[in-house]
Amino acid sequence: MKVIKLIALLSFVFVLSCSEDQDDSPQPDSPNLIIKFKFDATQERLGNLGEPVSVATGNAAQSPSINRMSANYIEFAPTATTALGTGEIIFEGDETTTGGAQAINFQNANFAGHDETFLTIPLSQVSSGNYEWVRVSLAYQEGTIDILSNGQDITGTLASFVGYNSYITSFDLNGSTIEVNGNQAQGFWAFEALGFTTQGQAPEGATTVPNPLFNSSPIPQGSCVVTGQFENGLTVTGDETENIVVTLSFSINNSFEWTEVTTDGKYEPEIGEQVVDMGLRGLIPSVSN
Repeated sequence: MKVIKLIALLSFVFVLSCSEDQDDSPQPDSPNLIIKFKFDATQERLGNLGEPVSVATGNAAQSPSINRMSANYIEFAPTATTALGTGEIIFEGDETTTGGAQAINFQNANFAGHDETFLTIPLSQVSSGNYEWVRVSLAYQEGTIDILSNGQDITGTLASFVGYNSYITSFDLNGSTIEVNGNQAQGFWAFEALGFTTQGQAPEGATTVPNPLFNSSPIPQGSCVVTGQFENGLTVTGDETENIVVTLSFSINNSFEWTEVTTDGKYEPEIGEQVVDMGLRGLIPSVSN
């Protein structure tokens, strides 16, 4: 009897130790959920309510070239009335209070460029169900824009912190180090061209965040949660044998917008033209294997 009890105890310890050593990382022989980013300058340009909009009178805009982007939160929502945070949350980025208020920890952020993978997790971690919508809380964009300086057309690198609040120590911008060491509110940006850098702050609350579910599932002001609808839905059965790839296509159609001093359609910061918006202009998610 003592031997049987001892064997049972050892078996329990072995099972417990195995469960504690389980690895949540993607397994090569198991199907995964793969999230990829795409940036489309021809995709429809939307406003905050998910409606088509043109560039505001008195402003001008251009479609930047996005080199990389970061998100801080991704959620699948079953219906149009699913409240933010009550759907299937598949990703939450690192946050910190080191800078005071709660903020996205930029130093630990994930990044991906055009047609690159942002996230891979085992499908076993995703609840079975039918999902119609996806929500993505954007955090950071980095890309190139054109400016007019002293009569010369110049291409520079723009870093846009579009998350609700970001804790930043420092970051590299095309070879130049930008020191911050603190929190920065949504709309903080830095620009580099020809080895020179400058920083600024877009108006608070001015970053466009398209949400077609504004009436049924509103989002908090300043959260930068962009919402998009799957064309044919997303179904997770729990019996998958192949990967599911979800591509998040973001509209960059005239997404960098500024006030015009000289009406020429060119961004000229030297004459006082101010950045007013750099939010992405829509989200279309698609599913493939």
